[in-house]
Amino acid sequence: MKALVTGATGFVGAALVRELLKDGKEVKVLVRQSSNTRNIDGLDFERAYGDIRDKESVKSALKGCDTFYQTAALHEYWGHPKKDFYDINVEGTKSSLQAALEQGVGKVVYTSSIVALGAHGREHPANEDAQYNSPAGAPLYCLTKHLGEVEALKMAQKGLPIVIVNPGAIIGVRDIRPTPSGRIILDVLNKRSPGYMDGGINYVDVEDVARGHILAAAKGKVGQKYVLGNANMSILEFYALVGEVAGVKPPSLKFPYLAVLATAYLYLLIAGITKKPPPITPALARITRLYMYFDSTKAAKELGFQQTPIRTTVEKAVNWFRENGYVKAG
Repeated sequence: MKALVTGATGFVGAALVRELLKDGKEVKVLVRQSSNTRNIDGLDFERAYGDIRDKESVKSALKGCDTFYQTAALHEYWGHPKKDFYDINVEGTKSSLQAALEQGVGKVVYTSSIVALGAHGREHPANEDAQYNSPAGAPLYCLTKHLGEVEALKMAQKGLPIVIVNPGAIIGVRDIRPTPSGRIILDVLNKRSPGYMDGGINYVDVEDVARGHILAAAKGKVGQKYVLGNANMSILEFYALVGEVAGVKPPSLKFPYLAVLATAYLYLLIAGITKKPPPITPALARITRLYMYFDSTKAAKELGFQQTPIRTTVEKAVNWFRENGYVKAG
């Protein structure tokens, strides 16, 4: 039997496809006709065309599959209308999971995020029981991932054998876009970020997250969430680690939140004229200043989830970015 992976052209989905193939699993991917497949080109998989917002295309792709990994999502902070976030992250989740229920898939793994669990400070890292509490004006990605998770839990109540995984901020190799987490590393490598502000998050290796999905399919309890994370680090600590690994001076100037927020509004105004992505948006500033520290004990105990040392992960990411032309010379 096969596994169907949606979002396979993305950072997590592509890593998952590779891990499944390592295990000797037959893999089918659902891609749109317009998808950039560079991150999975050359791999041995079956291709189906469709969209998670189109239930019938997902249902058709699921034929012959015993496992469904729904990793597809819109993970951006600028350049998309609000409707896209709801259509993809909420309604797309709902329709694709409904297709899995109707098709009778044996196990489903839905890729959520720690942002769907909110921000609960740094003193006591939160777990899967945490409730979404992000402030008004936070990125729509955060809110719609929470709402997508709500839909996934509803499907569990309807009988869908679904397990939810909540990865932290994912970093590592083959971050071709790159993702928001990868851009943080590149900001240090390319000396684009003069300073930092308060805030912190849980970082984790993309290959560990991919393996965590497979473990969730094999061992995860239906209707349960599992945080797939590793190192809780402040922005300053993460910048310092990247700088140390890369041999470059990390940002050292601390900016007040209100100054960053005001600058973000200016960047947003400029982006509206130039049509180029701003370095930071007001919504991203609001969420970045918070501490999203999480505990992955449940995933370790119940799934056997293992974590690569974060320094090793940063080394891999830095080397990959340098070897693939993402870092400016000099």
